Amino acid sequence: MLILTCPNCGEAKDETELHAGGEAHLKRFGPGSSDADFEAYLFERENPKGVHFERWHCAPGCGKWFHAARCTMTNEVFGTYSAQTTEPPENIKDAITAKRPGWHWRQFS
Repeated sequence: MLILTCPNCGEAKDETELHAGGEAHLKRFGPGSSDADFEAYLFERENPKGVHFERWHCAPGCGKWFHAARCTMTNEVFGTYSAQTTEPPENIKDAITAKRPGWHWRQFS
């Protein structure tokens, strides 16, 4: 079972108590964007085997969104952090690199 700790309220909840919000760190397109950009935003996802960054909603706790870094193969959680960040904090990137040598952060477009 996947246990995530909300970085906002500190509550540790299992995945059935939280609401998944999809891939984190996506560039979102709004009004005035091209059809191709909007289509890519809606339908094109990395869906990696390995380290993945996701959005989660702490509905039963503080009601805020946060991001989680986890491995899709093992469900190992590397950490959670505020949704107001544009990339994972250094301590989470370091934790991933320590367990996955050769891994590097890549900002998704």
